[in-house]
Amino acid sequence: MIRVNGAERPWPGGTVSDLVTELGLSPRGIAVALDGDVVARSLWPTTPVDEGAVVEVVTAAAGG
Repeated sequence: MIRVNGAERPWPGGTVSDLVTELGLSPRGIAVALDGDVVARSLWPTTPVDEGAVVEVVTAAAGG
C-alpha cells in the first residue's frame, strides 16, 4: 500500500512514471512529491515508489 494525496491504495511497485500512468494523469502540468521531497520530472523513470510511500501529486491550475 502507498498513500496518494491522503488516500491509501494498493501498489504493485514501480517508479514515479509508472504511478503517474497508473493514476491516468498526463505528466504535463503536475508535480510529484515522494515522502516530502519533490521529484524532478527527469528522475521519474528511475525513482522507485516503495511500499509505504507517501505521495502527493499537485496539478497546476491556470487563473489569477
